Amino acid sequence: AINEKDEVPIINVNKNTTTPKRFSKIEKLEAGLARSRAAILLLRQNKSNHIEEEEDEYIPHGPMYLNATSFHRSYLEMEKKFKVYVYKEGDPPLYHFGPCKHTYAIEGYFIQAMEVSKFRTENPNKAHVYFLPLSVTMLIEFIYVAESHEWGLMKNTTMDYVNVISQKYPYWNRSLGADHFMLACHDWGPEISFAIPHLYKNSIRALCNANTSEKFNPTKDVSIPEIHLPLGTTKGLLGGPPPSDRPVLVFFAGGVHGPIRPILLQHWENSKDEDVQIHKYLPKGVSYYDMIRKSKYCLCPSGYEVASPRMVEGLYMGCVPVLIKDNYVTPFSDVLDWDTFVVTVHVKDIPNLKKILMDIPQDKYLVMQKRGIQMRRHFEVNSPPKRYDVFHMILHSIWLRRLNFRVHDVDES
Repeated sequence: AINEKDEVPIINVNKNTTTPKRFSKIEKLEAGLARSRAAILLLRQNKSNHIEEEEDEYIPHGPMYLNATSFHRSYLEMEKKFKVYVYKEGDPPLYHFGPCKHTYAIEGYFIQAMEVSKFRTENPNKAHVYFLPLSVTMLIEFIYVAESHEWGLMKNTTMDYVNVISQKYPYWNRSLGADHFMLACHDWGPEISFAIPHLYKNSIRALCNANTSEKFNPTKDVSIPEIHLPLGTTKGLLGGPPPSDRPVLVFFAGGVHGPIRPILLQHWENSKDEDVQIHKYLPKGVSYYDMIRKSKYCLCPSGYEVASPRMVEGLYMGCVPVLIKDNYVTPFSDVLDWDTFVVTVHVKDIPNLKKILMDIPQDKYLVMQKRGIQMRRHFEVNSPPKRYDVFHMILHSIWLRRLNFRVHDVDES
């Protein structure tokens, strides 16, 4: 990642002969990655560098980014070089297909966008990473027997797929899966990956359920946002009134599951304070999205798992997210400084929730709210994808992890 130690992979040079060494295909790929990493690190070390802005080009800027200049250069390097090979094996609905509506919509959206992306290469020898186009949500829908608590068939199906591609192609065995990635938004994504030790230990796992207490490794895995799309698009989900038209201080409505929400509801459910709207169930006739748009702050407590679509809903509609989670790695935290546009409340501080939010100065709230709206572009779902949107941010996170290691030829000493 951009913020890790300044290492650039070393390219072999044969010093024992005047004849230039013939570099293998993978060595040439690695040399290109090394040049990209060196260029990114150079800008990281010299923040005064300025990249000329092209017409209609978005240039990352502001404190919402850990280092806007190096992020921008990294993104441009990705656009110029990054190539992904999508394995063609497997048939829908388990492979090359996924849900494009509701809570796990990012699975189907990413798979479909990746299939037709300019980043896709048909030549696996030119690829920097290899995508396993399976949908965990589809595995569960078509293979899992409800209430059986039997994971074996789903895990075996995933294992069989990896066995097929590892026997047919040399790439999995060459890196033991390190330059391969999967994407899963369903809560069970991590558990399915455990069936294949090299997949969860070595591969890049892009997961909504980015929980470090459940073996999520931020140095190689990628946290992706959970985005609820009732109709399969963001139509009607983007935008909201200005801060002056938000009479409710804080809002939450959701089921009582997991360890955090019972504590939240115990202290604040049906509060007598009209500006604290925290409910297990919304009152009849009250719109969930209308409440988000009426509120200054929107709570995002963990449920059974750490991921929640509420964080993105808040950013979409101009309600400052309040994260109440343990062991959660926020999406795109390699480049985004989340503390500049969200509030984090520790579980132990839930009884003091209203005081914590009331103590935030109005000018600070206004700045956070404005920054959240500015960061919304990185979480938007577009068809086709647009630069710097959620599809490209996920790819950029994968690109950063690929920059962090070198793949060797099997016969390379």
